[in-house]
Amino acid sequence: MNGNLNVRVKKYLLKNLNFVWQLETGTEKLYDNIIVVPAIQEKENIKLLLKSLSKCDNKYFDSTLVVFVINAVSNSSAVVLDESAETLNCLRGLIHQDVQGDETLSSVVSSRLNIGVIDASTGNKAMPEKDGGVGLARKIGMDLALQYFDYNSLNKNLLICLDADCTVEKNYLTEIADHFKKNFCGAAVVNFKHPLSDDENEKLAIINYEIFLRYYVLGLKYAGSPYAFHSIGSTIVCDVESYIKAGGMNKKKAGEDFYFLEKLAKITKVGRIKTTLVYPSGRPSWRVPFGTGRSVGKFLSNVQNKLSLHDEYLLYSPESFFILKKWLKEFHSEKIFDANYYMKCAKEINQSLFEFLKENSFEQSWQKILKNSSDAGQINIQKKLWFDGFRTLKLIHYLRDNSFPCVNMFDALDQMLTVFGLNGFRTSSEEIPPIEIQLKYLNKLFELT
Repeated sequence: MNGNLNVRVKKYLLKNLNFVWQLETGTEKLYDNIIVVPAIQEKENIKLLLKSLSKCDNKYFDSTLVVFVINAVSNSSAVVLDESAETLNCLRGLIHQDVQGDETLSSVVSSRLNIGVIDASTGNKAMPEKDGGVGLARKIGMDLALQYFDYNSLNKNLLICLDADCTVEKNYLTEIADHFKKNFCGAAVVNFKHPLSDDENEKLAIINYEIFLRYYVLGLKYAGSPYAFHSIGSTIVCDVESYIKAGGMNKKKAGEDFYFLEKLAKITKVGRIKTTLVYPSGRPSWRVPFGTGRSVGKFLSNVQNKLSLHDEYLLYSPESFFILKKWLKEFHSEKIFDANYYMKCAKEINQSLFEFLKENSFEQSWQKILKNSSDAGQINIQKKLWFDGFRTLKLIHYLRDNSFPCVNMFDALDQMLTVFGLNGFRTSSEEIPPIEIQLKYLNKLFELT
């Protein structure tokens, strides 16, 4: 099997590998697990991450490589480029065990973590402005990593995504490797928890964003969606075989994690690693146009400018997930019907669902699926491919815009908890409860998702 995989890897690299970039490791060693970390202007955070990783259980240290992709676009500011050069020098020193008395880096050397670095920031190695971003940085690292796996190993070859501004639990690497040994899956997401700031407004911003993330996944879970998992870049793990089948990482400047996981979910089971944690940063950030950094930054900006926080405390209406559940029950039934039947069902469920399917050319698509599929098994696979994670999100947005506007966050949470047989935590009907109550909601969502 590994021999065949090696052939497929070579074929993939022949098509995808860009020889502008090189992975520097200081050794010819091969590995079972490779952690890929894109980083732009993250010198101090890289040290914190390395310190965190070096304190992990060292059971798999010898068979694991941590690769930093130091990236910048060709028109980056002098400040970014200067720090990139400093970070490259720092990591190269670490690779060659020349850390010049730096206490943190000395402890990393002592831990015997294997470190690699990719220069995607200086001269002609800087990423092109058009594509330069986190997606391309991840792709560069993951593609180059393919040349450094031990394909004769009896263990799975794992690509592990992480971010430079994260830290991890001590059992992080052990739990990931053991999960893939014990479970039949080609991909997984690691559980996460944003550390809460001592600053109350920052804490509120992070709680708010985590509730938003976890509520959406809880809604999908209730609806029975096969895409009910978190899409956070620093939590993604997949084996090399699945990476190749999915066509590798994409080049998107944001949302690369969502689309990559969606591709993985179409070809393999996406497992959940709930026995360890990644701690992503909750800081405001300019690095991507949406996500944690932007959401937290927007919340804090509203606080600073004394603007209303009403719109920050809104969630999709639970009704949208109730409709999704009814639709998926019909659509994913093992019985197969023609397009007219599904459209009739959709209209009975909700008029906006019917209109959504019509606008998304469901009837024409379904006729092609029936025509081109040889058996029921193939048709049922095509159901999952057509109504994928992106189309699911589009439906939720369509229902929001046409039938069920967003509602107060805690009203939505109370209603959603009810369908799981649980009660909310508010003692009154106040729109925004105290932070202690918000934390109770978040902790319950953490348990459920």
